[in-house]
Amino acid sequence: MAPNHVDHVEDPPSDREKKQDHGGTSPTYEDPFGDEEFAEVKYRTLRWWYALPPQCGMIMIAETISLGILSLPSAMAALGLVPAVILIIGLGLVATYTGYVIGQFKLRYPHVHSMGDAGEVMLGPFGREVMGTAQLLFLIFIMGSHILTFSVMMNTVTEHGTCSIVFGVVGLILSFICTLPRTLKKVSWLSICSFISIIASVLITMIAIGIQRPGDGHVDATVDTSLYKGFLAVTNIVFAYAGHVAFFGFISEMETPTDYPKTLYMLQFTDTTMYTIAALVIYRYGGKDVASPALGSTSPLVSKIAYGIAIPTIVIAGVINGHVACKYIYVRIFRGTDRMHKRNLVSLGSWMLIGLVLWTIAWIIAEAIPVFSNLLSLITALFASWFTYGMSGIFWLFLNRGKYTSSPRKIFLTVVNLIIVGIGGCLCGLGLYVSGKAIHDDPSNASFSCANNAG
Repeated sequence: MAPNHVDHVEDPPSDREKKQDHGGTSPTYEDPFGDEEFAEVKYRTLRWWYALPPQCGMIMIAETISLGILSLPSAMAALGLVPAVILIIGLGLVATYTGYVIGQFKLRYPHVHSMGDAGEVMLGPFGREVMGTAQLLFLIFIMGSHILTFSVMMNTVTEHGTCSIVFGVVGLILSFICTLPRTLKKVSWLSICSFISIIASVLITMIAIGIQRPGDGHVDATVDTSLYKGFLAVTNIVFAYAGHVAFFGFISEMETPTDYPKTLYMLQFTDTTMYTIAALVIYRYGGKDVASPALGSTSPLVSKIAYGIAIPTIVIAGVINGHVACKYIYVRIFRGTDRMHKRNLVSLGSWMLIGLVLWTIAWIIAEAIPVFSNLLSLITALFASWFTYGMSGIFWLFLNRGKYTSSPRKIFLTVVNLIIVGIGGCLCGLGLYVSGKAIHDDPSNASFSCANNAG
């Protein structure tokens, strides 16, 4: 499934084809940000790497790799070392392929800025609303998960210094302020802090567990587990590769969209390597009862230190997802006008209002849902299974319609992409079952509670 096996898609539609498709005009095929030559605010400014700060590649890493990496050791404990390593590397390779297909779809339809736009290309207005709403909902839940993680971190560091709701509000305000820049280039400075933060936090956890060795020194190559427990662990691995939902937006703000594969390979090599090493080391010394997140398996002092160092990634990874969510609405409202390129009251006020509303909704979700981690598994099963895996298979089949049997290579790729669609469906169906069961079995009811949520 290596990306170099993907055929390049056909050339973008000609002017004549555009006019035939759109009644003599072609605004649908224009770049999502229009002509920026004399714009006050320019969006297409990201380079893939060779710039200070390192831009698109680092943003993609910061958006994808967060504290979710520290849930992988417990997933390995639930699945066994060998199956977990196979799944982490295997799903990483498939995610590389599916990310490449997203880039090919974007090159074929340069106007696509979001999953909603891609849905419109394939299914018209209905596809736009379904996929756009799904993308926005998924991003808001991810934002909410970061607010919740922020409150857990603050409770851990301060030993429940005040009401958990207060910590949640602090996380909301901090996230909203960091989302104020309208271009990803400005956000890219934050992404460097996020990357350094998560690397340092993971290293501290690995070293501390290696020294303290809370496990009994015994690890299992395979384990006898139930479908329920095993597939809950699989959803943790799937969520670790859930960055694809934002890729169309990232490519849209690149100076040279054809450089996107380089950023993709940089991301996938980095996250797959980090996931595998961290899960192996922490599981090896944390044992079969390793906590999730793994910080809970270290001493209280080390846990505080690691959580403190992880503050940038807890906030910034959520901010990048929040930025993509805000940009989806902003582009949809102002597309085709020069309003988004202005620095006037309407443009700035609209961006701030969108950000405030979305972060407030995310905070409400984080506070109101007592079994949030289980519900996040439900949302992951419902959306990440398709955005990271299944939809890319559908994109390829759409791009190559009518050519499925044109050559042995096409036949092979058709089979591969049908399998990927099947993987998405399997992850969705089984994920919905196990996460729904987890929600049903959890008796928690601490909505809007001041109680310590770090325990």
